[in-house]
Parts: sequence; C-alpha cells; structure tokens
Amino acid sequence: MTLTTTPTQIAALLPAQGEWDEASYLWLSDRSRGLIEFDDHSIAVLPMPTDRHQSAAAALFAILAGYFHARGGKALFAPLRIRLAEGRYREPDLVALAAADDPRREDRFWRGADLVVEVVSPDDPERDLVVKRREYAEAGITEYWIVDPRTETITVLALDGSRYREHGRFGRGETAGSAAFAGLQAAVGAVFGD
Repeated sequence: MTLTTTPTQIAALLPAQGEWDEASYLWLSDRSRGLIEFDDHSIAVLPMPTDRHQSAAAALFAILAGYFHARGGKALFAPLRIRLAEGRYREPDLVALAAADDPRREDRFWRGADLVVEVVSPDDPERDLVVKRREYAEAGITEYWIVDPRTETITVLALDGSRYREHGRFGRGETAGSAAFAGLQAAVGAVFGD
C-alpha cells in the first residue's frame, strides 16, 4: 500500500501566517531547500534566483571573499540566515564580517553582519530597495550594497546613525567603492558580465 500526501495536506499541519514563532521558523528553514525569511510571525518563501541574479552574486562574492578573508574576516553567500532582531530573520545574497571570530557569527545563523549585499529580485523590488534597507539599518549593519540587474547599478549605502545615506550609485563603466572598508571595490561591468 502506497500512502499519498498532497502539499495541501502537509501545509495544513503548519502554523497559519501570523502564528509562526522563531522555533517553528528555524525548524522549517533547517529542513528547506529554498530560502525562507521570517518577520512578524509570518514566513516568506523567496523566489528561486535566476542565472543573472546568481552570476552577479557570484562575481561580487569572489571580490568580498578575497577582501575580507585577506584581512581576517569572513564572507558567505545565501542560504545563511541573519537574525536582525527578535522575530526577524533575513537571508541576504551575501554577508560579511570584518573579523572571522566576531561573536555574532554563530553556526546556525549570524546575529548581524558588517556588510550585506542583495541582488534585487524582480518579483518584489520594494523588498530589497525599501524594506530591507530599513531593516538592515535598524539592525546596525554598517554597509548595504543593492545590486540592481534591471538598471545594472550598484548602490552603496553607509550607516549614518540609525539610517542609511547613499555613498554612491555606480553604473557600467564605473567602480563601486565601499564607504566603510578601504580598498573594497567592484567594477560594475564585471559584476554584470563584461
């Protein structure tokens, strides 16, 4: 006898949106093959990244890994949960800490970062451009890079108090440079496949 279970039957066993807690979210995301974020007692399943998205992230990861690792830091790529506050987890495309032994770096998830990078997803650009900009600033993340394949730009945001100020918006033919990390830079054209 073969048992069959439909996705709807499985979903009925999970908490309803607005009723999730951190333990349930962590249990689910530990067992998931996709990216899942958590906020306000609800989960969000993120879309599968495209080739263009992953290519831009990979190009930047090579730069971040080389830069931070050479200086005793650590850079990683999604999936890796970042706990921004109680009840709020995000999965940035790229994350970095200036010191590899930073106590915020835990095995199951990090409790913050010094730099995060998001490649704007076409399904909901506002999530990366507005929502995460606010949340990463509130979490005290020193720098946030927004990589936008639609405009082929990299916007570098630097923490100024509890908000970000725009350090620069860089397009093809330009080199994006960090406000906080001397010498960290990326040729925009190379990120987008030149």
